[in-house]
Amino acid sequence: WVSEFETFLDAEFEAGKSYEADRADWLDGHWAGLGLPEGDERRGETAVPAEKLRDYGSRLTAIPGHVDAHRTLRRVIDGRRQTIEAGTGIDWATAEHLAFASLLDEGFPVRLSGQDSARGTFSQRHSHVVDQTTEERYTPLNNLRPGQAHYEVIDSALSEEAVLGFEYGYSLADPQTLVMWEAQFGDFVNGAQVVIDQFLVAAEDKWGQTSGLVLLLPHGYEGQGPEHSSARKERFLVLAAEDNIQVAEPTTAAQYFHLLRRQMLRDVRKPLIVFTPKGLLRAKPAASAADEFTSGCFREVYPERGGPEPDAVRRVLLCSGRVAFDLINARDDAGAEAAVVRVEQLYPWPEDQIREALGRYPNATEVSWVQDEPENMGAWMFVHGRLHRLLRDSYRLAHVARVESASPATGSATVHEHEQRQLLSEALDGLGGEPEGDQVAASSQEAG
Repeated sequence: WVSEFETFLDAEFEAGKSYEADRADWLDGHWAGLGLPEGDERRGETAVPAEKLRDYGSRLTAIPGHVDAHRTLRRVIDGRRQTIEAGTGIDWATAEHLAFASLLDEGFPVRLSGQDSARGTFSQRHSHVVDQTTEERYTPLNNLRPGQAHYEVIDSALSEEAVLGFEYGYSLADPQTLVMWEAQFGDFVNGAQVVIDQFLVAAEDKWGQTSGLVLLLPHGYEGQGPEHSSARKERFLVLAAEDNIQVAEPTTAAQYFHLLRRQMLRDVRKPLIVFTPKGLLRAKPAASAADEFTSGCFREVYPERGGPEPDAVRRVLLCSGRVAFDLINARDDAGAEAAVVRVEQLYPWPEDQIREALGRYPNATEVSWVQDEPENMGAWMFVHGRLHRLLRDSYRLAHVARVESASPATGSATVHEHEQRQLLSEALDGLGGEPEGDQVAASSQEAG
Protein backbone atom coordinates (compact mmCIF):
# COMPACT_ATOMS: atom_id res chain seq x y z
CA TRP A 1 0.00 0.00 0.00
CA VAL A 2 2.82 2.39 0.85
CA SER A 3 4.51 1.60 -2.47
CA GLU A 4 1.25 2.13 -4.40
CA PHE A 5 0.69 5.48 -2.70
CA GLU A 6 4.24 6.66 -3.38
CA THR A 7 3.86 5.69 -7.04
CA PHE A 8 0.61 7.67 -7.20
CA LEU A 9 2.26 10.73 -5.65
CA ASP A 10 5.20 10.54 -8.05
CA ALA A 11 2.87 10.33 -11.05
CA GLU A 12 0.79 13.28 -9.88
CA PHE A 13 3.93 15.31 -9.18
CA GLU A 14 5.16 14.77 -12.73
CA ALA A 15 1.74 15.58 -14.19
CA GLY A 16 1.66 18.80 -12.20
CA LYS A 17 4.68 20.17 -14.00
CA SER A 18 2.70 20.62 -17.20
CA TYR A 19 -0.71 21.36 -15.62
CA GLU A 20 -2.55 24.49 -16.66
CA ALA A 21 -5.72 25.52 -14.84
CA ASP A 22 -8.84 25.42 -16.98
CA ARG A 23 -11.73 27.45 -15.67
CA ALA A 24 -14.16 25.00 -17.27
CA ASP A 25 -12.90 22.22 -14.96
CA TRP A 26 -14.70 23.93 -12.08
CA LEU A 27 -17.87 24.78 -13.97
CA ASP A 28 -19.32 21.32 -14.52
CA GLY A 29 -21.21 18.93 -12.26
CA HIS A 30 -22.83 20.94 -9.46
CA TRP A 31 -21.38 24.10 -11.01
CA ALA A 32 -22.99 23.61 -14.42
CA GLY A 33 -24.68 26.80 -15.61
CA LEU A 34 -22.83 29.07 -13.19
CA GLY A 35 -20.59 31.45 -15.07
CA LEU A 36 -19.78 35.13 -15.17
CA PRO A 37 -22.36 37.86 -14.49
CA GLU A 38 -23.44 40.08 -17.32
CA GLY A 39 -25.45 43.30 -17.20
CA ASP A 40 -28.46 43.19 -14.91
CA GLU A 41 -27.55 39.67 -13.78
CA ARG A 42 -25.30 41.37 -11.26
CA ARG A 43 -28.44 42.42 -9.38
CA GLY A 44 -30.76 39.50 -10.02
CA GLU A 45 -34.53 39.40 -9.58
CA THR A 46 -34.73 39.50 -5.80
CA ALA A 47 -38.14 40.99 -4.95
CA VAL A 48 -40.78 38.70 -3.43
CA PRO A 49 -44.54 39.02 -4.11
CA ALA A 50 -46.49 40.64 -1.28
CA GLU A 51 -48.69 37.59 -0.66
CA LYS A 52 -45.63 35.36 -0.32
CA LEU A 53 -43.95 37.79 2.05
CA ARG A 54 -47.02 37.81 4.30
CA ASP A 55 -47.24 34.02 4.12
CA TYR A 56 -43.60 33.63 5.13
CA GLY A 57 -44.15 36.06 7.98
CA SER A 58 -47.16 34.11 9.20
CA ARG A 59 -45.34 30.76 9.14
CA LEU A 60 -42.15 32.11 10.71
CA THR A 61 -44.04 33.58 13.65
CA ALA A 62 -46.44 30.70 14.31
CA ILE A 63 -45.32 28.75 17.39
CA PRO A 64 -47.14 25.40 17.79
CA GLY A 65 -49.31 25.15 20.89
CA HIS A 66 -47.30 22.26 22.32
CA VAL A 67 -44.08 24.34 22.38
CA ASP A 68 -43.54 26.07 25.73
CA ALA A 69 -41.70 29.14 24.44
CA HIS A 70 -40.00 31.61 26.75
CA ARG A 71 -42.28 34.58 27.31
CA THR A 72 -39.60 37.09 26.28
CA LEU A 73 -39.04 35.26 23.00
CA ARG A 74 -42.79 35.14 22.42
CA ARG A 75 -42.84 38.92 22.61
CA VAL A 76 -40.00 39.13 20.08
CA ILE A 77 -41.76 36.79 17.66
CA ASP A 78 -45.11 38.52 18.14
CA GLY A 79 -43.39 41.81 17.36
CA ARG A 80 -42.03 40.38 14.12
CA ARG A 81 -45.49 39.25 13.07
CA GLN A 82 -46.96 42.65 13.82
CA THR A 83 -44.39 44.51 11.70
CA ILE A 84 -44.93 42.18 8.75
CA GLU A 85 -48.70 42.46 9.02
CA ALA A 86 -48.48 46.25 9.35
CA GLY A 87 -46.01 46.42 6.48
CA THR A 88 -43.68 48.79 8.29
CA GLY A 89 -40.75 48.77 10.71
CA ILE A 90 -39.36 45.38 9.63
CA ASP A 91 -36.01 45.05 11.39
CA TRP A 92 -32.74 43.41 10.40
CA ALA A 93 -33.31 39.95 11.92
CA THR A 94 -36.84 39.73 10.54
CA ALA A 95 -35.55 40.66 7.08
CA GLU A 96 -32.91 37.95 7.37
CA HIS A 97 -35.54 35.35 8.28
CA LEU A 98 -37.66 36.44 5.33
CA ALA A 99 -34.67 36.15 2.98
CA PHE A 100 -33.86 32.68 4.31
CA ALA A 101 -37.50 31.58 4.10
CA SER A 102 -37.86 32.74 0.50
CA LEU A 103 -34.68 30.95 -0.56
CA LEU A 104 -35.68 27.74 1.24
CA ASP A 105 -39.09 27.89 -0.42
CA GLU A 106 -37.40 28.29 -3.80
CA GLY A 107 -35.24 25.21 -3.26
CA PHE A 108 -31.96 26.69 -2.00
CA PRO A 109 -30.67 25.17 1.28
CA VAL A 110 -29.28 27.65 3.78
CA ARG A 111 -26.32 26.90 6.05
CA LEU A 112 -25.00 29.25 8.74
CA SER A 113 -22.18 28.62 11.20
CA GLY A 114 -20.38 30.69 13.82
CA GLN A 115 -20.26 31.06 17.56
CA ASP A 116 -23.75 31.90 18.90
CA SER A 117 -25.16 31.95 15.37
CA ALA A 118 -28.39 30.17 16.28
CA ARG A 119 -29.41 32.84 18.78
CA GLY A 120 -27.25 35.59 17.31
CA THR A 121 -24.42 37.26 19.22
CA PHE A 122 -26.68 40.24 19.90
CA SER A 123 -29.74 38.10 20.74
CA GLN A 124 -31.28 39.17 17.47
CA ARG A 125 -31.69 36.04 15.33
CA HIS A 126 -33.44 33.32 17.39
CA SER A 127 -33.33 30.56 14.78
CA HIS A 128 -34.69 28.08 17.32
CA VAL A 129 -37.51 28.24 19.83
CA VAL A 130 -36.41 26.15 22.82
CA ASP A 131 -39.20 24.43 24.75
CA GLN A 132 -38.78 25.60 28.36
CA THR A 133 -40.14 22.28 29.67
CA THR A 134 -38.56 19.63 27.42
CA GLU A 135 -35.61 21.66 26.03
CA GLU A 136 -36.50 20.44 22.53
CA ARG A 137 -35.89 22.85 19.66
CA TYR A 138 -38.51 24.04 17.22
CA THR A 139 -37.08 25.69 14.09
CA PRO A 140 -39.64 27.80 12.21
CA LEU A 141 -37.46 27.98 9.09
CA ASN A 142 -37.70 24.19 8.74
CA ASN A 143 -41.48 24.23 9.08
CA LEU A 144 -42.54 26.41 6.17
CA ARG A 145 -44.02 23.71 3.94
CA PRO A 146 -43.45 20.06 2.97
CA GLY A 147 -40.64 19.59 0.48
CA GLN A 148 -38.84 22.82 1.25
CA ALA A 149 -35.04 23.03 1.33
CA HIS A 150 -33.27 22.56 4.67
CA TYR A 151 -32.05 25.27 7.04
CA GLU A 152 -29.00 24.40 9.12
CA VAL A 153 -27.51 26.66 11.77
CA ILE A 154 -24.48 25.60 13.80
CA ASP A 155 -23.00 27.10 16.95
CA SER A 156 -19.44 26.32 15.94
CA ALA A 157 -16.23 26.44 17.93
CA LEU A 158 -14.44 29.77 18.30
CA SER A 159 -11.72 28.60 15.91
CA GLU A 160 -12.07 30.93 12.97
CA GLU A 161 -9.46 29.42 10.68
CA ALA A 162 -10.79 25.86 11.03
CA VAL A 163 -14.47 26.75 10.71
CA LEU A 164 -14.07 29.19 7.82
CA GLY A 165 -11.84 26.69 6.02
CA PHE A 166 -14.53 24.02 6.36
CA GLU A 167 -17.30 26.34 5.18
CA TYR A 168 -15.18 27.40 2.21
CA GLY A 169 -14.87 23.76 1.23
CA TYR A 170 -18.60 23.27 1.70
CA SER A 171 -19.32 26.18 -0.64
CA LEU A 172 -17.18 24.55 -3.34
CA ALA A 173 -18.97 21.23 -3.00
CA ASP A 174 -22.47 22.70 -3.12
CA PRO A 175 -22.86 26.03 -4.95
CA GLN A 176 -26.67 25.74 -4.73
CA THR A 177 -26.57 26.18 -0.95
CA LEU A 178 -26.29 29.62 0.65
CA VAL A 179 -23.26 28.98 2.86
CA MET A 180 -22.46 31.61 5.49
CA TRP A 181 -19.94 32.03 8.25
CA GLU A 182 -20.57 34.67 10.89
CA ALA A 183 -17.89 36.13 13.12
CA GLN A 184 -18.98 36.84 16.67
CA PHE A 185 -17.49 40.30 16.13
CA GLY A 186 -15.96 41.30 12.82
CA ASP A 187 -12.54 41.69 14.43
CA PHE A 188 -12.42 37.93 15.01
CA VAL A 189 -12.02 37.30 11.27
CA ASN A 190 -8.31 37.98 11.92
CA GLY A 191 -7.95 34.37 13.00
CA ALA A 192 -9.01 33.16 9.56
CA GLN A 193 -6.81 35.46 7.49
CA VAL A 194 -4.79 32.59 6.01
CA VAL A 195 -7.93 31.01 4.50
CA ILE A 196 -8.98 34.39 3.11
CA ASP A 197 -5.59 35.21 1.58
CA GLN A 198 -4.77 31.78 0.17
CA PHE A 199 -8.19 30.63 -0.98
CA LEU A 200 -11.14 32.98 -0.78
CA VAL A 201 -9.72 35.94 -2.72
CA ALA A 202 -7.09 34.21 -4.85
CA ALA A 203 -8.47 30.81 -5.88
CA GLU A 204 -10.19 32.08 -9.01
CA ASP A 205 -7.01 33.69 -10.28
CA LYS A 206 -4.79 30.75 -9.29
CA TRP A 207 -6.99 27.81 -10.23
CA GLY A 208 -10.10 29.15 -11.96
CA GLN A 209 -12.07 28.13 -8.88
CA THR A 210 -14.66 30.44 -7.34
CA SER A 211 -16.97 30.21 -4.33
CA GLY A 212 -20.29 31.61 -3.15
CA LEU A 213 -19.28 31.73 0.52
CA VAL A 214 -20.73 34.63 2.54
CA LEU A 215 -18.88 36.20 5.48
CA LEU A 216 -21.06 38.09 7.96
CA LEU A 217 -18.79 40.41 9.94
CA PRO A 218 -20.36 42.68 12.61
CA HIS A 219 -18.67 46.06 12.17
CA GLY A 220 -19.21 49.52 13.58
CA TYR A 221 -17.58 52.12 15.81
CA GLU A 222 -19.84 52.34 18.84
CA GLY A 223 -17.46 52.74 21.75
CA GLN A 224 -16.99 49.02 22.37
CA GLY A 225 -13.21 48.97 22.20
CA PRO A 226 -10.43 47.79 19.90
CA GLU A 227 -11.52 44.13 19.65
CA HIS A 228 -15.22 44.79 19.05
CA SER A 229 -15.29 47.53 16.42
CA SER A 230 -13.54 46.80 13.14
CA ALA A 231 -13.88 43.94 10.65
CA ARG A 232 -10.91 45.47 8.83
CA LYS A 233 -12.50 46.78 5.64
CA GLU A 234 -9.08 47.85 4.46
CA ARG A 235 -7.78 44.29 4.34
CA PHE A 236 -10.57 43.02 2.12
CA LEU A 237 -10.44 46.05 -0.15
CA VAL A 238 -6.70 45.79 -0.72
CA LEU A 239 -7.31 42.17 -1.78
CA ALA A 240 -10.12 43.09 -4.17
CA ALA A 241 -9.18 42.90 -7.85
CA GLU A 242 -10.26 41.28 -11.11
CA ASP A 243 -13.85 40.99 -9.89
CA ASN A 244 -12.77 38.34 -7.37
CA ILE A 245 -15.00 39.21 -4.40
CA GLN A 246 -17.95 41.36 -3.36
CA VAL A 247 -17.65 43.74 -0.41
CA ALA A 248 -20.87 45.28 0.89
CA GLU A 249 -22.12 47.20 3.91
CA PRO A 250 -25.93 47.41 3.74
CA THR A 251 -27.58 49.87 6.09
CA THR A 252 -31.24 48.85 5.91
CA ALA A 253 -33.10 45.61 6.50
CA ALA A 254 -34.44 45.50 2.94
CA GLN A 255 -30.97 46.07 1.48
CA TYR A 256 -29.68 43.09 3.46
CA PHE A 257 -32.67 41.00 2.30
CA HIS A 258 -31.99 41.73 -1.37
CA LEU A 259 -28.24 41.21 -0.96
CA LEU A 260 -28.68 37.70 0.47
CA ARG A 261 -31.15 36.74 -2.23
CA ARG A 262 -28.93 38.21 -4.94
CA GLN A 263 -26.16 35.88 -3.83
CA MET A 264 -28.18 32.82 -4.90
CA LEU A 265 -30.47 34.08 -7.66
CA ARG A 266 -27.76 35.13 -10.10
CA ASP A 267 -26.05 32.65 -12.41
CA VAL A 268 -22.69 33.35 -10.81
CA ARG A 269 -20.97 32.67 -7.50
CA LYS A 270 -18.53 35.11 -5.96
CA PRO A 271 -17.44 35.34 -2.31
CA LEU A 272 -19.46 37.99 -0.48
CA ILE A 273 -18.12 39.92 2.51
CA VAL A 274 -20.91 41.68 4.40
CA PHE A 275 -20.12 44.20 7.11
CA THR A 276 -23.20 43.75 9.26
CA PRO A 277 -24.30 46.17 12.00
CA LYS A 278 -24.55 45.88 15.75
CA GLY A 279 -26.41 48.92 17.03
CA LEU A 280 -28.53 49.13 13.88
CA LEU A 281 -30.05 45.67 14.35
CA ARG A 282 -33.03 47.14 16.18
CA ALA A 283 -32.71 50.80 15.17
CA LYS A 284 -35.77 52.36 13.56
CA PRO A 285 -33.83 54.20 10.82
CA ALA A 286 -32.47 50.86 9.58
CA ALA A 287 -35.89 49.17 9.50
CA SER A 288 -37.77 48.85 6.21
CA ALA A 289 -41.31 48.86 4.92
CA ALA A 290 -42.81 45.77 3.28
CA ASP A 291 -42.92 47.36 -0.17
CA GLU A 292 -39.12 47.56 -0.12
CA PHE A 293 -39.07 43.73 -0.08
CA THR A 294 -41.76 43.26 -2.71
CA SER A 295 -40.11 45.53 -5.26
CA GLY A 296 -36.67 46.72 -6.23
CA CYS A 297 -33.32 45.07 -5.67
CA PHE A 298 -30.05 45.65 -3.82
CA ARG A 299 -28.78 49.14 -4.57
CA GLU A 300 -25.03 49.56 -4.64
CA VAL A 301 -25.45 53.25 -3.86
CA TYR A 302 -28.31 54.32 -1.60
CA PRO A 303 -29.46 57.89 -2.29
CA GLU A 304 -30.76 59.97 0.55
CA ARG A 305 -34.47 60.29 1.20
CA GLY A 306 -35.27 63.67 2.59
CA GLY A 307 -32.65 66.22 3.60
CA PRO A 308 -32.20 69.63 1.95
CA GLU A 309 -33.63 70.40 -1.46
CA PRO A 310 -31.19 69.08 -4.07
CA ASP A 311 -30.60 72.55 -5.52
CA ALA A 312 -29.55 73.83 -2.07
CA VAL A 313 -26.90 71.15 -1.43
CA ARG A 314 -23.35 72.49 -1.46
CA ARG A 315 -21.50 69.43 -0.18
CA VAL A 316 -22.15 65.73 -0.68
CA LEU A 317 -21.00 63.41 2.11
CA LEU A 318 -20.18 59.96 0.77
CA CYS A 319 -19.91 57.23 3.39
CA SER A 320 -20.48 53.57 4.10
CA GLY A 321 -22.24 52.03 7.09
CA ARG A 322 -23.77 53.29 10.31
CA VAL A 323 -21.92 56.63 10.28
CA ALA A 324 -24.50 57.71 7.69
CA PHE A 325 -27.19 57.93 10.35
CA ASP A 326 -24.95 59.99 12.63
CA LEU A 327 -24.24 62.34 9.74
CA ILE A 328 -27.93 62.71 8.88
CA ASN A 329 -28.83 63.51 12.49
CA ALA A 330 -25.98 66.03 12.84
CA ARG A 331 -26.80 67.62 9.48
CA ASP A 332 -30.48 67.96 10.38
CA ASP A 333 -29.67 69.44 13.82
CA ALA A 334 -27.33 71.96 12.22
CA GLY A 335 -29.49 72.72 9.21
CA ALA A 336 -26.40 72.27 7.06
CA GLU A 337 -26.64 72.26 3.26
CA ALA A 338 -25.25 68.76 2.82
CA ALA A 339 -26.51 65.50 1.35
CA VAL A 340 -25.57 62.07 2.72
CA VAL A 341 -25.09 59.35 0.10
CA ARG A 342 -24.35 55.79 1.21
CA VAL A 343 -22.02 53.56 -0.78
CA GLU A 344 -23.50 50.16 0.11
CA GLN A 345 -21.20 48.14 -2.13
CA LEU A 346 -17.52 49.01 -2.03
CA TYR A 347 -16.41 46.35 -4.48
CA PRO A 348 -17.03 45.92 -7.33
CA TRP A 349 -16.75 49.71 -7.23
CA PRO A 350 -20.10 51.27 -8.32
CA GLU A 351 -18.74 54.27 -10.22
CA ASP A 352 -21.76 54.75 -12.48
CA GLN A 353 -24.17 54.69 -9.54
CA ILE A 354 -22.07 57.24 -7.63
CA ARG A 355 -22.01 59.52 -10.65
CA GLU A 356 -25.79 59.20 -10.94
CA ALA A 357 -26.30 59.98 -7.24
CA LEU A 358 -24.11 63.08 -7.43
CA GLY A 359 -26.03 64.26 -10.46
CA ARG A 360 -29.03 64.94 -8.24
CA TYR A 361 -27.18 67.92 -6.71
CA PRO A 362 -26.43 70.37 -9.53
CA ASN A 363 -24.99 73.09 -7.29
CA ALA A 364 -22.73 70.92 -5.13
CA THR A 365 -19.05 71.76 -5.48
CA GLU A 366 -17.58 69.60 -2.69
CA VAL A 367 -17.54 65.88 -2.04
CA SER A 368 -16.20 64.45 1.24
CA TRP A 369 -15.58 60.81 2.05
CA VAL A 370 -16.50 60.31 5.72
CA GLN A 371 -15.62 57.21 7.71
CA ASP A 372 -15.64 56.08 11.33
CA GLU A 373 -12.33 54.31 11.06
CA PRO A 374 -8.86 55.86 11.48
CA GLU A 375 -7.36 57.36 8.36
CA ASN A 376 -5.00 54.42 7.80
CA MET A 377 -7.90 51.94 8.01
CA GLY A 378 -11.40 51.67 6.58
CA ALA A 379 -12.20 52.36 2.93
CA TRP A 380 -10.41 55.67 2.40
CA MET A 381 -7.18 54.39 0.88
CA PHE A 382 -9.22 52.24 -1.51
CA VAL A 383 -11.72 54.89 -2.58
CA HIS A 384 -9.33 57.86 -2.75
CA GLY A 385 -7.90 57.25 -6.21
CA ARG A 386 -11.22 56.08 -7.61
CA LEU A 387 -13.04 59.16 -6.36
CA HIS A 388 -10.27 61.45 -7.55
CA ARG A 389 -10.52 60.12 -11.10
CA LEU A 390 -14.30 60.46 -11.02
CA LEU A 391 -14.56 63.90 -9.41
CA ARG A 392 -11.41 65.87 -10.24
CA ASP A 393 -12.94 67.90 -13.04
CA SER A 394 -16.09 68.93 -11.18
CA TYR A 395 -15.67 68.80 -7.40
CA ARG A 396 -13.25 69.49 -4.60
CA LEU A 397 -12.56 66.17 -2.90
CA ALA A 398 -11.83 65.89 0.84
CA HIS A 399 -12.04 63.20 3.49
CA VAL A 400 -12.88 62.99 7.18
CA ALA A 401 -11.62 60.22 9.44
CA ARG A 402 -10.13 59.56 12.83
CA VAL A 403 -6.39 60.18 12.98
CA GLU A 404 -4.02 57.38 12.08
CA SER A 405 -3.83 54.73 14.77
CA ALA A 406 -2.07 51.45 15.43
CA SER A 407 -5.15 50.16 17.26
CA PRO A 408 -8.53 49.85 15.48
CA ALA A 409 -10.42 51.81 18.15
CA THR A 410 -10.12 53.43 21.55
CA GLY A 411 -10.97 51.39 24.61
CA SER A 412 -12.62 54.35 26.29
CA ALA A 413 -16.29 55.07 25.62
CA THR A 414 -15.73 58.67 26.69
CA VAL A 415 -12.89 59.19 24.22
CA HIS A 416 -15.00 57.49 21.55
CA GLU A 417 -17.80 60.02 22.05
CA HIS A 418 -15.31 62.92 21.83
CA GLU A 419 -13.91 61.49 18.61
CA GLN A 420 -17.34 61.01 17.11
CA ARG A 421 -18.46 64.57 17.87
CA GLN A 422 -15.30 65.91 16.29
CA LEU A 423 -15.79 63.68 13.26
CA LEU A 424 -19.28 65.06 12.66
CA SER A 425 -18.12 68.62 13.23
CA GLU A 426 -15.35 68.25 10.66
CA ALA A 427 -17.75 66.72 8.13
CA LEU A 428 -20.05 69.75 8.33
CA ASP A 429 -17.35 72.38 8.77
CA GLY A 430 -17.99 75.56 6.82
CA LEU A 431 -21.63 74.86 6.10
CA GLY A 432 -22.94 76.95 8.99
CA GLY A 433 -24.42 75.75 12.28
CA GLU A 434 -22.16 72.72 12.50
CA PRO A 435 -22.24 70.91 15.87
CA GLU A 436 -19.49 71.68 18.32
CA GLY A 437 -16.85 69.02 18.64
CA ASP A 438 -13.88 68.55 20.95
CA GLN A 439 -10.67 69.11 19.04
CA VAL A 440 -9.41 65.56 19.34
CA ALA A 441 -8.63 62.58 17.15
CA ALA A 442 -10.19 63.44 13.82
CA SER A 443 -8.52 64.09 10.52
CA SER A 444 -10.00 66.19 7.73
CA GLN A 445 -7.85 66.87 4.71
CA GLU A 446 -8.31 68.01 1.17
CA ALA A 447 -7.60 65.04 -1.01
CA GLY A 448 -6.96 66.48 -4.43
